[in-house]
Amino acid sequence: MGFVFETAPKIIVEDAGAARLGEIARGLGVRHALLVTDPWLADSGLLAPALASCAAAGVQITLYRDVQADPPQAVVLACAAEAKAAGVDGVIGFGGGSSMDTAKLAALLVGGGEALTEVYGVDKAKGPRLPLIQVPTTAGTGSEATAVAIVTTPDDQKMGVVSPHLLPDVALLDATLTLGLPPAVTAMTGIDAMVHAIEAYTSRIKKNPISDSLALKALELLAGAIRAVIADGANLDARRDMLVGSLLAGMAFANSPVGAVHALAYPLGGLFHVPHGLSNALVLTPVLEFNLPAAGRLYAELDRVVSPDAPVVSEAEGARRFVAFMSALVADMPMAQRLEEVGVGRQDLERLARDAMNVQRLLINNPRDVTYDDALGIYGAVLVQA
Repeated sequence: MGFVFETAPKIIVEDAGAARLGEIARGLGVRHALLVTDPWLADSGLLAPALASCAAAGVQITLYRDVQADPPQAVVLACAAEAKAAGVDGVIGFGGGSSMDTAKLAALLVGGGEALTEVYGVDKAKGPRLPLIQVPTTAGTGSEATAVAIVTTPDDQKMGVVSPHLLPDVALLDATLTLGLPPAVTAMTGIDAMVHAIEAYTSRIKKNPISDSLALKALELLAGAIRAVIADGANLDARRDMLVGSLLAGMAFANSPVGAVHALAYPLGGLFHVPHGLSNALVLTPVLEFNLPAAGRLYAELDRVVSPDAPVVSEAEGARRFVAFMSALVADMPMAQRLEEVGVGRQDLERLARDAMNVQRLLINNPRDVTYDDALGIYGAVLVQA
């Protein structure tokens, strides 16, 4: 079986590496960069070493600080307009997945002159784009290593732009930037990264040996570190493992795409503005249980990664043990556990299921076919506290 594997050409993992951002930008020929971030980060002080580095290197910075979660189309367009008006020659994404996705699209829209609505879908973007650096401040989305950006349209749909042009020139991972993440954010983003690894490993269409290896190592790192960073947010070694695990999971699912967990999570984000990682966590256990008949062998292999010291059991028992491990982990995380906690009522389930069925670009990757009734049942299983 042949396959294609794509990722960022340069990845830098370096504690306090943000203090070299100016040098890295200059190395790409950037003299005036748009730095894309959100209001909280812009006011937090975390940008200070990066901005000082850019000033020392002679890289002018125009700051776009208005990124919103699940970036609305209007925000992406405003960011691109600011980049164009400022005459920048490079873009830096600094923040979580929303900031990095917005930065990707700004670099593409300004560099290639394409309209955003024309590039929704797979391989619609023709490029080129401006030089792009991504600096993640959460360990979750893996956006710094993916060719995907997600936009919320005016009618609350999640639209994806999928193109190799969205891969950055440099991904800079500085674990010190994640030390201040609150436990709830750490939990949601961490589970998100684990879902990326799980769904990449079980993807039906493009699963390949490289993505498999990355997914397994990602899950090993994430499962081994997530409880430690929840217990002690200042644990730099665990923070680094989470960040690298998120990167590896991003590299995996960028080439072996995600499935039903993400497809069912998207309507929760679009309709109820639930954070993406939490949306994934809410539907994870029932989707894993639903997939067991089709993915049992693969889940048993994942079980050996997350429970390396557990007794050897049969394939079927190992698969069930993996689902139980993930279910218990999610239940222990400091975040909402039921749809009713994020504003979803029983009257909303049919709309959620209908919208999930529209995400066929992801559902086709799931190891088991998902029908409308299946989706309705999965949402119903996590509606209220048992």
